Parts: sequence; C-alpha cells; structure tokens
Amino acid sequence: MTLDVNIYTRDLKLTDRIQEYVEKKVAKLDRYLNNIQEARVDLAYVKSARDASDRYVAQITIRGKGYILRAEERADDIFTALDMAVPKIQRRIRRFKGKRFQSRQEVVEDEFLEELPEEELAEEDTYEIVRRKHFILTPMDAREAIEQMELLGHENFFIFLNAESGQINVLYRRRDGRYGVIEPEIA
Repeated sequence: MTLDVNIYTRDLKLTDRIQEYVEKKVAKLDRYLNNIQEARVDLAYVKSARDASDRYVAQITIRGKGYILRAEERADDIFTALDMAVPKIQRRIRRFKGKRFQSRQEVVEDEFLEELPEEELAEEDTYEIVRRKHFILTPMDAREAIEQMELLGHENFFIFLNAESGQINVLYRRRDGRYGVIEPEIA
C-alpha cells in the first residue's frame, strides 16, 4: 500500500516536477510507520522572509490514530527545503516509535535505523529538565494575554487561563509576527 500524499501550496506554483519529487520522497514514510492515516505537505514561498535562504518552506505533517508528527524546514529553494524536512520527520518517527514501544516494555528491532547515516544514529536526544516554574493563572482574554506577554518580555509563548472558556490556553508568536492560540482538548 502506498501512502497518499496531499500537497498544498501557498504563493508557489505546483509544477509536475515538484509534485513528483514530493510524492517520491514522502510516500516512503509508510515504511517506517504503517498506520499513517494522512500525509500532508505544505509548500510555500515567503517573499517577506528576513533571509533569502529562508524563503522556501516545506512542512510535512503525518497523522495517525493518536498522534500528529510535523517537521518544517526553510531553504533557498523548495527541493532543498524538502530534502531537509524528510530526514527531520524520519527522526521524529523514530523518536515516536521508540517512546511508544518503550512504554509497552517491548523490545523492537527497527529496520529504519539501518537506513540512517551513522552521525544521525549517534545523535540521541537526551532530555533533562533543569528548571520548573510555578505560577498563578489569572483569567484573561486573548487580547489581555498578548499585552501581558509583551509586558513580561516573553518572545515566543505565554500560558493563560482563558476567561471565556475556562480552559488553559497557550498564546504564541508565529514566525510572521502574528499570534496564535492553542486550545487543548483532552482525547
């Protein structure tokens, strides 16, 4: 079974060459994770990027039952951005599979490891929590959260209790300078 790849573009013409290249690269992901329900590739040209080498963006998103994995890369041409995003999503798949199977106390031989170069195999992610913060959440709306985020000097994100929904939300600054809000739901 080959993976169907949905390709979306923004400010970029989807040529046959680009479409074939994307399908060739991304359709192979189902070798590494066999229960992928959706594979989406977003390609964009960002004219206003600060650096000319960041103008082409390739974002790969794969969805399955209980997970979403995403990788994004930027480069000076769309093929390079895609070539950088594919290994990144492969590493995320490997990390996801490792965590999932470790939690079940199973030992799994992973043929995916054989296809990665040695330097990527040596690049094991070690996570260490070096600090924990505790703070009191005050109910506020998104506009107040933006103001508070600016006042605190937080550049990337701000956690707040949404006064309208009563839920904990995360306000974040997008790469284009605008804001987004994450509204989590329990599955």
